[in-house]
Amino acid sequence: MNARGPHTTRRPIRELPDELISQIAAGEVVERPASVVRELVDNALDAGASEIVVKLIGGGIRAVLVEDDGHGLPAGELPLALRRHATSKIASLVDLESVSTMGFRGEALAAIASVAEVSIASRTADAAHAQRLDARSGELVPTARAVGSSVEVRELFFSTPARRKFLKTESTELAHCVEAVRRHALTRPDVGFAVWHDGKLVQQWRRAEPDARLADVLGADFIDDSRAVALDLGVLRVSGRAGTPASARSRADQQYVYVNGRFVRDKLIAHGVRSAYDDVLHGGRQPAYVLFIDITPDRVDVNVHPTKIEVRFRDSREVHQAVRRAVEASLAGAPGAPQAQAAGAAAALPDAFGRWPEPNAAGASGGLGTSPPNAGWRGGVATAAQVNLSLHETTVLYAQEAAAPWATAGLRTSDAAPTGFGAAPSPDSGGWPLGQAIAQVAGIYVLAENAQGLVIVDMHAAHERVVYERLKAGLATSRIEAQPLLIPATFAATPAEIATAEAHADTLRTLGLDLSPLSPTVLAVRSQPAALAGGDVIELARSVLGELAEHHASRVVERAQHEVLSTMACHGAVRANRSLTLDEMNALLRDMERTERANQCNHGRPTWRQITRRELDALFWRGR
Repeated sequence: MNARGPHTTRRPIRELPDELISQIAAGEVVERPASVVRELVDNALDAGASEIVVKLIGGGIRAVLVEDDGHGLPAGELPLALRRHATSKIASLVDLESVSTMGFRGEALAAIASVAEVSIASRTADAAHAQRLDARSGELVPTARAVGSSVEVRELFFSTPARRKFLKTESTELAHCVEAVRRHALTRPDVGFAVWHDGKLVQQWRRAEPDARLADVLGADFIDDSRAVALDLGVLRVSGRAGTPASARSRADQQYVYVNGRFVRDKLIAHGVRSAYDDVLHGGRQPAYVLFIDITPDRVDVNVHPTKIEVRFRDSREVHQAVRRAVEASLAGAPGAPQAQAAGAAAALPDAFGRWPEPNAAGASGGLGTSPPNAGWRGGVATAAQVNLSLHETTVLYAQEAAAPWATAGLRTSDAAPTGFGAAPSPDSGGWPLGQAIAQVAGIYVLAENAQGLVIVDMHAAHERVVYERLKAGLATSRIEAQPLLIPATFAATPAEIATAEAHADTLRTLGLDLSPLSPTVLAVRSQPAALAGGDVIELARSVLGELAEHHASRVVERAQHEVLSTMACHGAVRANRSLTLDEMNALLRDMERTERANQCNHGRPTWRQITRRELDALFWRGR
């Protein structure tokens, strides 16, 4: 062997044998038994099956059998089904650009047959009996089975032992196979699925309504702890359910996205969903969601990867914004909605954007649904002290809104009613979703009574959200106020970071950051956002540069501005251990009711909890 390496002699170009071509293709299509299950279930669904049974031996390594009750294959087409690029799904480029079936490439069965022992048994409705084809020998023999198809795959990777060594334990491979069927079950509630392993039933999902199927697959808690997602833009529709921030998980194991019925993994969509949780999710917690994106076929390319798990959108920004808007609207519901529905309360529900309607006619004010006037704005950005309508001012506004209608309704004013109020709505009236304040506990919590029972509010967390949403509403296009640094902070930067700093200098200044190169390898930070003084300015600069490099500049600006406003809101919110009057407590409750995302503070912590009358009765054994 010389210094140039072992292959110094030129080799002639030659065509690869078909078997080797299929084995190379199998490396992309078939990674593990779960890949086989996915492809075979895809074919069963395309065949119009209403019941699909998956039988596994040894975690699918020793055998995978998929049986369906679809329309079956004629005997003459069975040999063709095992040939590369043979399919009934498409016949032209026009078909490929508007494909609506799960499969379409015509290579899965051929790829599987190149690395495993495969046989197919199938019968059509007009056939007297089924036919069974052995892929190895090509032998076609009569066999018994009902209308539909059975595909059996034995000894996966027997012909490529090096690949087989990369498989995990049987239990791990079984879990991946079950997950592959679960993904299909979520999007096809009209089809029944069953998974057997070593002769034992391990999972079954019967045909059901969509919400019932979601509950069957992900658990009833998912339905209880999630909200419906719905957005229709004509050429693009987003539906499904998004988990509440309070139900977020430590792992991203309940995140399912479907594009035109096909499960996909897409960083663009994942980022759009995550950005919708920016203001409400705590730390590194992961939201749970199931989203169905229906888009006209000419706006999406599904022929990106042999596994068909990746897609490419013609207008990726349109999809990103649609997903974000849909999930944000789902999460923006004002407090009380889930509990009110569960208890059958008469209070009206919020609209799609979380805005609560006016209370009932007996005690409504036309101005209640509007936010207090924004006073003291300075160029679109204000300090927390300028924008934060004090609890006293809000109390006056609340009194003006509430007193007149209750008085004109002819109701008797209670002697215990808060000073400055007309007769407050009865807790049974359903007038206020968060009820009427009754006390303060430990200088931290506000207690209120509503139609369902007792409401407990963390007053600082709740007021922080109210102030933050007001700050966001008032943020125009002005830049965040910057604080110059007496001594610039310098750090070693990569060529990519320096290029990003130079390309987005104006954007960085909008965020209050002034970054400039000192040398080809060093960046200097000369100013930082005034509201974040005292923080790690170098870490902030690196983080923003990373965001700018990965995502659209306008989105980075928005996220960074909201981070600054969140800090301002935290400092401007009412602090713990401050004694509040009943007027101030009620004013806070009313502000929460008209504020989007009021269920969580800016850091994702819950702002309030409902304790129902039934739960209170249980604590004291009432009714036993």
